[in-house]
Amino acid sequence: MLEKNNKPKVIVILGPTASGKSDIAVELARKFNGEVISADSRQVYKGLDIGTGKITKKEMRGIKHHLLDVISPKKKFNASDFVILTSNVIAQIVGRSKIPIVCGGTGFYIDALLGEKQLAEVPPNEKLRAQLEKKSVTELFKILKKLDPERAKNIDAKNGRRLVRAIEICEVIGRVPKYELRDTKYEVLKIGIKIEEKELKNRINKRIDKWFKMGLLKEVRYLHQKGLSWKRMSELGLEYKLVANFLRGPLRKKVSRFNLDMFSLKKEMAEKTWQYAKRQTTWFKRDKNIKWFTINEAEKITTKINLIEKEIEKFL
Repeated sequence: MLEKNNKPKVIVILGPTASGKSDIAVELARKFNGEVISADSRQVYKGLDIGTGKITKKEMRGIKHHLLDVISPKKKFNASDFVILTSNVIAQIVGRSKIPIVCGGTGFYIDALLGEKQLAEVPPNEKLRAQLEKKSVTELFKILKKLDPERAKNIDAKNGRRLVRAIEICEVIGRVPKYELRDTKYEVLKIGIKIEEKELKNRINKRIDKWFKMGLLKEVRYLHQKGLSWKRMSELGLEYKLVANFLRGPLRKKVSRFNLDMFSLKKEMAEKTWQYAKRQTTWFKRDKNIKWFTINEAEKITTKINLIEKEIEKFL
């Protein structure tokens, strides 16, 4: 659907990991004749299914999804790639007289798509990357802080990939470009899904238990057998990094010892996922255009969906 200014209308569903964004996006797509575009920096990779919480065919409930399984995990995918692919998909969806619904938790990708973050046109420097990847995130953050103190203030200091990219840009142009608001080519409604802390932690714990029952260890083993290096696995998010490190450890012959290590693995994964969810929330809080809907533990999700639907009806 187009406004008088010919800007396509786009709905964005965002929020921290495990907040239930995917289910809500499907429900809204069914209601408003939409198609869903994943805004997740890892769900674009083929084979990374369980550890990314990738939506299943059954969960899609007949709704067409985009930007899932588009590239080999051996290759690199960045925000610029996302913007190019997603812009094309949005044009196709609008051309079918449907509503594009962007859904995900990778805030930088979403902001870049909407023209709210400036992307530096600096090509990859493989030699520099190889040197930087040998360093810890603490060392990388110190390097960036020295090169560009302003960028260091708002970057995720635990994200090695983003630290490397920021340093790479600084080495070429002296600093990371300031993120300035630019005119977006879309008419946008941003819906934020917020979960109370206790409930979100509970959801994270349950999801991790579910993942291991579904075969997360087998998924990681299979990816490695198919040629995905342990090093590359460690770059694909905390779940794959932790499991890869676990599987690379010494062979555990005693069942009791294996179970103890598994318990520790799940606990560490839950703690780090919670920290990641807090960083996501901090990122989104800076955007005053997001309309937030808080889901309480005892509250029916249908109540919030009805409120969100009313907001979308006004927007459309």
